[in-house]
Amino acid sequence: MDGITPLRFSDDTLHLLDQRLLPLEERWLSLATLEETALAIEEMVVRGAPAIGCSAAYGYFLGVLALTSWPGDEASFRVLMAPAAARLRATRPTAVNLFWAIDRMEEVPWSADRGQCLAALRERADTITSEDYDACVSMGDLGADRLTRDLPPGPIAVLTHCNAGALATAGYGTALGVIRSLHRQGRLLMAYSDDTRPRQQGARLTVWELHRDGIPVTLVPDTAAGHLLKTGRIAAVVVGADRIAANGDAANKIGTYMVALAAKAAGVPFYVAAPLSTFDWELPSGDLIPIEERDGDEVRRVGEVPVTVPGIPVFNPGFDVTPAELIAAIITERGVVDAPDTARMAAFRGM
Repeated sequence: MDGITPLRFSDDTLHLLDQRLLPLEERWLSLATLEETALAIEEMVVRGAPAIGCSAAYGYFLGVLALTSWPGDEASFRVLMAPAAARLRATRPTAVNLFWAIDRMEEVPWSADRGQCLAALRERADTITSEDYDACVSMGDLGADRLTRDLPPGPIAVLTHCNAGALATAGYGTALGVIRSLHRQGRLLMAYSDDTRPRQQGARLTVWELHRDGIPVTLVPDTAAGHLLKTGRIAAVVVGADRIAANGDAANKIGTYMVALAAKAAGVPFYVAAPLSTFDWELPSGDLIPIEERDGDEVRRVGEVPVTVPGIPVFNPGFDVTPAELIAAIITERGVVDAPDTARMAAFRGM
C-alpha cells in the first residue's frame, strides 16, 4: 500500500498515527494490547469508519495473543473472547465497519493448534486492511468516472466535509479517493474542505493530507459552505459515511446534512463514497442509526483554550444522517447506486 496510511502492524504491535496531533506533529503510537487499541479508538487516535474497523481487527488479534492458556475447545475460546469483543464493540457506536470487522474476526475457525489459530487471525486482519485499501482505489476511480460522466467537461471544483481520506481508511480514502482519482485524471480544479467543527478534522486532516500529496486544496469554515455552493463555484459535493441504511440514508460527521441541504438548494449533486463494509442492511432507515454524543468540552474549547461560559450545557452529536433523497449516488468499490432508495439499494445488494 502506497502513500499515507494511519496504521501499520508489525512485531505483534499495532502502530497508529496519532491523528489528534496532526497537522502540527506526526507521532506514531505503538499498541501491544486489546485495551490499548480500544482506548485509542475511543480517544480518536484513529478515526474514520474503515480505519476503526481495521484497527479493531488487529485489536482482536492482540486479545487472542494475550490469552495465558489456550482453551481446549471452541466453545471455551468463544467464552474467553466474548468480553474482549464486547470491549471493542463498545468503543464507537455509529461506525458499522467496527462491528463488521469484529464479526469477520470471530468467523475465523478456532484451532487446537494455538500457532495455527493465531496465524489465521493475523491473516484475516491483514486481509481486512488490504481489502479496504483496494476498495478505496476502486471506488476512487469509479467515482471519478461517474463525476466525469455526470458533469460538464473540464476541471471541476469539489467540496468535501470532514476527513474521508487516507487517514480514515487503510489508505487512499473514500471521498478523498474520488478527489485523488480526479486529480490523477487532470479533472480537479480545486478541492474545498470544510473545517468541520468541533474537532476540525477537515482543517487538521483533510487539508494536511491533500496538501502533502500536492493536490490543490482550499480550507473554508463550515458556515461558508452554503454560500460557496450558492455562488456556483462548486460542481459536486463528495463525502464519506460511517453507516448507510438499507434505504440509502447515510450517517456521516455532524454538519454533513446541512451541506446536503445547501447542495440541493443550489442544484449541486451530492455524492457519498463508502465501502460495502459501511452498509448496514439490517437497518431499514437512517432513523435507526445510533448517533454518538461526545464530550461537551469539544465545543466549549478550541484545543485547550476555553471559548465560552465555563460549564455551559452543550449538545454535541458526533454525526448526523443525510436522507437518501438528497444523495445523487452512493459510490462503492463494486459499483454505483444512483438516486438511492429501498428498491435500488436492494437491487444493488442482489447483484
